[in-house]
Amino acid sequence: MPVLKDAVKRKTHKERAQPAARRRYGLLEKKKDYKLRADDYHKKEKAIQNLRRKAEERNPDEFYFAMENKRTKEGVHDGSLTQANKYTQEQLALMRTQDVGYINVKAQTDAKKVDRMKQSLHFIGAAPRNTHTVFVDSSEDAQRFRPEEYFGTEEAMLSRSFNRPRREQIDSDALIVSGGNTSRVAKRAERAKAGAYKELSQRMERLGKLKQVSQGMELARAVAGKGRKRKMQPHEVHDGNAKVFKWKKERKK
Repeated sequence: MPVLKDAVKRKTHKERAQPAARRRYGLLEKKKDYKLRADDYHKKEKAIQNLRRKAEERNPDEFYFAMENKRTKEGVHDGSLTQANKYTQEQLALMRTQDVGYINVKAQTDAKKVDRMKQSLHFIGAAPRNTHTVFVDSSEDAQRFRPEEYFGTEEAMLSRSFNRPRREQIDSDALIVSGGNTSRVAKRAERAKAGAYKELSQRMERLGKLKQVSQGMELARAVAGKGRKRKMQPHEVHDGNAKVFKWKKERKK
């Protein structure tokens, strides 16, 4: 059964705001904010007290065998001298194989992108190879054929494959507007062309780096494998800075 006091409307108690004279100090701290700050302060204070007590009660002659594999740097614990590898040799070889496979996949993807960009950029700036074929009825008509009359333009405009104005456009003021638009379109096309070639050069550089990384990882995996081998001296190879290993010949059963 509901209680009458719960149904009676009460006054809403609001927390006091920061006085205008103390506005420069920011928002007025409420009790819940103070409680959080005080708890955090006392927690840190107790931690410091415990550490200070441990330091006071420390035995300078204390020794554990684990200290032989530990070290300190400027009085701070720096971890173990020897970190045991948690992976076996088989697991490490498998991870290297997966890494090489991932690098090869990325290299193949970039190579396909580079090929597509080369095909699309190969004919930029070159003379167009497309032709416009006009069919006539006889050889006499072919001899009398005049392309400027057929296309209705001037002879100087015949080399254009697009934006070829007609004679009525040349006589009107529309050619002036068209010429301005043509220059803007040409500049935009030149900027797009320069950006495309820049992207192509960056992708080719990235592809070369990926191939170098893949070759280095393949060499490291082969060197870590089985078989007697030796590293050839700089005077034995064509490029003295290259790492070349020679495996001993083994008879295959």
